[in-house]
Amino acid sequence: MSEIFLSEDEVSKLDPWSVPIDEIDVSQPNLFKTNAHFAFFERLRKEAPVHYCKDSVFGPFWSITRFNDIMSVDKDHHNFSSVGGVSLGDRPSDFYTPNFISLDPPEHDGQRMAVTGVVAPTNLAALETVIRERAAKILDDLPVGETFNWVDKVSIELTTQMLAAIFDFPFEERRKLTYWSDLATSTVATGGSMPEESRREGLMECLEVFTQLKRERESRDPAKHNDLVTMMAHSPATKDMDPMEYLGNLILLIVGGNDTTRNSISGGVLALNQFPEEYDKLRANPSLIRNMVPEIIRWQTPLSYMRRRCLNDTVVNGQTIKAGDKVAMWYCSGNRDERVIDNPDAFIIDRKQPRHHLAFGFGIHRCMGNRLAEMQLRIIWEEILARFSRVEVVAEPVRVASNFVKGYEELLVVVHRK
Repeated sequence: MSEIFLSEDEVSKLDPWSVPIDEIDVSQPNLFKTNAHFAFFERLRKEAPVHYCKDSVFGPFWSITRFNDIMSVDKDHHNFSSVGGVSLGDRPSDFYTPNFISLDPPEHDGQRMAVTGVVAPTNLAALETVIRERAAKILDDLPVGETFNWVDKVSIELTTQMLAAIFDFPFEERRKLTYWSDLATSTVATGGSMPEESRREGLMECLEVFTQLKRERESRDPAKHNDLVTMMAHSPATKDMDPMEYLGNLILLIVGGNDTTRNSISGGVLALNQFPEEYDKLRANPSLIRNMVPEIIRWQTPLSYMRRRCLNDTVVNGQTIKAGDKVAMWYCSGNRDERVIDNPDAFIIDRKQPRHHLAFGFGIHRCMGNRLAEMQLRIIWEEILARFSRVEVVAEPVRVASNFVKGYEELLVVVHRK
């Protein structure tokens, strides 16, 4: 393949089964935009499950593509470190925004613990009422019988309103959260094309706004306020953070609460349209929603991979990964591993063991917001089924050109009342 980003046209001309195995570069963003990545990962799982790419825009890296190998690496933080970032591209040294997902214990543990309270069971119970009220209003305001972009009107709007709630962010300015999330994930480190100067300006605005919020909330009683900013302002692990580290953790929480859930909301609509027999099954038995939610997350896999850096020479499935090497754990490949998941390319809403997937990661870095994400998906589908006989996809989706965020820019739909 190539040491530069291939265009959509160039990607479309590639035959995943004839490209020399040592030339395959699954970090090409347009493989994901064109939905062509699955065949390349299928070949790697079959022929080179621990694969070395010697030439890429991001430098050389290893791809871990089978379910069990990914789980093994993900849980082994003694040999595979998160320090330095979780995307394949290295961040600019003069604008590095560290966060707790890019740390190893013990630093990781204290910073993560400082914010996990927001997804404690009592807080989730309180959030459920808020999310349901907001989901109902969003759906009630949709233009029935007219074509519109589901990504913007539903997926982004619901997740942004939820983010505003858990940050206690000014509601009328909530779309700033979406803007900052998109800036953070459009970096060239993940295959994006946003000019670095524009990214920095936008993210510094984010830091300025949240620094002011933090100052205001230092006088709050944390026992009475459970928003993320108040928690960070009072926790010993986070209250005296360097500004760039504060920004890094804010971005981590914003992206974690925005991109992943919004793309699963869109992905669920697309999946049910691509597998209409499952939509029939769901309408006939709405109680399947709870089982369908983790199947949506597996099928979509909203974050394609996480990167690690090998600390010690380590053998994975017969291949020796050298200390210092980059390693990408491709969740989107592991979640389609036919060795572990029966009929993995199919979307099956009553699948047995639907939570047996990799999308939330494993080990110390397992996504802390997994239950919140599942709750949002469950609520939105409960409210959809209460109103609409069908959410009909009327055009091919426009996917994001990113090797990291596996998502959608546009999903044109028409909703039909019951």
